[in-house]
Amino acid sequence: MRAAAAICAAVGAAIYVSAIGRVNPLAGPLTPAASAAESGGTIYYQDPDGKPFYSLEPKKTSDGRAWRAVPAGADVSFEEPQEPPTESKAAEAKSERKIKYYRNPMGLPDTSPVPKKDSMGMDYIPVYEGEDTDDGSVKLSLGKIQRTGARSEPVVRRTVTTVIRAPGTVQEDERRVSVVALRFEGFVESVANVTTGDHVHKGQPLMNVYSPALSSAAAEYLSAINAGATGKELKGARRRLENLATPEPAIKELERTRDISLSIPWLAPQDGEILERNAVNGMRAGPGDVLFRIADHRLVWVLIDVAERDLPQVAVGTKVTIRPRALAGQSLSGAVALIYPHLNAATRTARIRIEVPNSDEVLRPEMYVDAEIEAGTPGPVLAVPESGVLDSGSRQAVLVDKGEGRF
Repeated sequence: MRAAAAICAAVGAAIYVSAIGRVNPLAGPLTPAASAAESGGTIYYQDPDGKPFYSLEPKKTSDGRAWRAVPAGADVSFEEPQEPPTESKAAEAKSERKIKYYRNPMGLPDTSPVPKKDSMGMDYIPVYEGEDTDDGSVKLSLGKIQRTGARSEPVVRRTVTTVIRAPGTVQEDERRVSVVALRFEGFVESVANVTTGDHVHKGQPLMNVYSPALSSAAAEYLSAINAGATGKELKGARRRLENLATPEPAIKELERTRDISLSIPWLAPQDGEILERNAVNGMRAGPGDVLFRIADHRLVWVLIDVAERDLPQVAVGTKVTIRPRALAGQSLSGAVALIYPHLNAATRTARIRIEVPNSDEVLRPEMYVDAEIEAGTPGPVLAVPESGVLDSGSRQAVLVDKGEGRF
């Protein structure tokens, strides 16, 4: 062999030895890669550090280490091994079990004697003799399960929660709005230094009011006091002042000084911001004329529109998280106070009122907010992942993992 190799090298002839020992003087020299391929050995080379780098030819790393040769037997494959047909395989094929029928791939009670596809284009699964069961099970190879990414989870009791998201706006609490008006014919002598948007406190003077009717009632009450009247007579004179909505501090000042003032300070009925100021110095005011409108914003409403399909999940008292769009990163908590009884026919939504504490008054009327309603089951229930439910529209089903690839 050494002599033959030397002669070949001397004459420059390139030869290779075929599988049956013949010599072909026209072929190129025998390379290691070609030799491995012919012998069914190394099929590719992999980085020696296990990194996902591969090569069809021998290769070395930057530090001089050779890449690792991977033989055919070490290659990972999820496909069924393809063996060359032999006489024994042909004999087995002849004795292969017969197909009894084809069944629905989704587990529905539907079979067919011939190959068929369902409404989604999936092939019906063949059922062989001895394999048919009455439990509607499906058997898959482990390779197919891994390729499809299917996984199983236990059915457990858990609290199922869902979040209903809807936009809304901030509105004033109707119960926290009041007006300042007179119950008699009078004149506004002077208005305090308050304007629209100012915050006022309960009992703070807003204006000075003069009225003949008010002065007459005060004179009658003072006469009753000076005359030493008691009982119903004194109480009736005082009640006349109260019926004219005379502020209580003005009545007590009359009782203390026994002097009728030309005008009486008119006070704010509550804390809040002035929404409207119609009072002007020297103006004449009639009964019922709105001179001031005041609103308390320490508690506000958030009105949101929820889709009709989500209404069954919402109840009075349900917790809600409010995120004002103008206040990035801030959130407030509230609760559903009322579900309005009528639906909007155009949008098929129902309005929901949420009461939100606003002690620092960061929420302003007409602000846009995003609401998240925490809905769900009140207690633990049997639950499966949503992705594991097969919903055909009229029927919902799940696959039960019975082990060894059978579902």
